[in-house]
Amino acid sequence: MHATLRLLQESDFPPLARRAVDTLQVNLGYTCNQACLHCHVNASPERKEMMGRETIDQVLAVLRARGLRTLDVTGGAPELNPHFRHLVAQARRLGARVIDRCNLTILNEPGFEDLPEFLAGQRVEVTASLPCYSRENVDRQRGEHVFESSILALRKLNALGYGREGTGLSLNLVYNPQGPNLPPAQPALKAAYVRELNDNFGIVFNELFTLANMPIARFGSTLVTQGKFASYMATLRGAHNPANLDGVMCRSLVSVDYRGYLYDCDFNQMLGIPLVVAGKPRLHLTDLLEAELDGAPIAVADHCYGCTAGQGSSCGGALT
Repeated sequence: MHATLRLLQESDFPPLARRAVDTLQVNLGYTCNQACLHCHVNASPERKEMMGRETIDQVLAVLRARGLRTLDVTGGAPELNPHFRHLVAQARRLGARVIDRCNLTILNEPGFEDLPEFLAGQRVEVTASLPCYSRENVDRQRGEHVFESSILALRKLNALGYGREGTGLSLNLVYNPQGPNLPPAQPALKAAYVRELNDNFGIVFNELFTLANMPIARFGSTLVTQGKFASYMATLRGAHNPANLDGVMCRSLVSVDYRGYLYDCDFNQMLGIPLVVAGKPRLHLTDLLEAELDGAPIAVADHCYGCTAGQGSSCGGALT
């Protein structure tokens, strides 16, 4: 595995400063039932890192104390954390909007048969990875039979009302390019997803989010191996759109790793670039009970061009 941080640190990316925090994005662990090529977390069934109950309760304490509006739960497969349902149920009791970043296939794993009903009962917003509406493309990127399993999971969610008008159960899909290319325009691609998934499988959903692949972790290492890292960075830098700077997710989001340490975004977390306020290194969830982050500088490096290239890319899809 090639480390890419040294290739990204010397950067002329524009400086950014924080606004008020409204979202806590919590990585519950790097264990996953898949090992996707584009995964910036390097998640896989072999990873064992997992957030413990004490840290889970610290997440809830921060949500309560700061009155944060959104808990964005990710992984790995976040549902594999044994405290996932406790966290979700308690966050919903606090009135937080909960987003589950789901790989879909987890809904078909033994022992998780009732997970779709749990998510629906808690009114959890499901944001699910489906990098294409083509079986061949999905299986090439995510593994054999993943497309078939994903379609089965989507049908389970649709049967409970997810993605259907008037239910309030949001089902969003996430697209990643197959290689070192920028994603196509989000509205046009959504129209193709709507047509192909509905016509071929009877599946409906709410939104499609297009995300650029980040030149870090497993995908970044692959670029280095193939000799394409420099050209991909040139693509990202050449497509930089300053209009996207206002909407990047790091301005109002704090990323939390499985140990409770804080980062400006999930990508910085994977690179080991910590969130720093007033010179204090390696802030923890417990610091967030008191620390004020408004106006604090955001740690940037060359991978940040992945969020501002073209139409922009964030956890909520295109920015412009």
